[in-house]
Amino acid sequence: MSPGIIVFAHGSRIESANQAVREVAARLALTGSFDHVETAFLELGQPDLEGAVARLASRGVRRIVVVPYFLTPGLHLERDLPRIVADISNKYSGLEVNVTPPLDGHPALVQVLLDRARAALS
Repeated sequence: MSPGIIVFAHGSRIESANQAVREVAARLALTGSFDHVETAFLELGQPDLEGAVARLASRGVRRIVVVPYFLTPGLHLERDLPRIVADISNKYSGLEVNVTPPLDGHPALVQVLLDRARAALS
């Protein structure tokens, strides 16, 4: 069974912002040829992380990678996410859940900023 990927975002009252995260996750699934990709939201969006894990577990996925769609570490990633993952791990025995670092520090971010700046200046 291939692993599951969960793109984990904060969530927004503006549904189009939540939909944008879902679209990124769909592109990730296609580009990475991942069979099992879900989105999850900390708040203000559905499903929450436990709901996304339940979807993947119901398909037989036993290994899950949570990719925080957050720019920098902060209270949610330092406090809330580890607590939620610990609760999920206690609930689902035999399920491996790993969390990647947030987007901050990835070398591609400089290129994104450069692209945005150049586009604005042209």
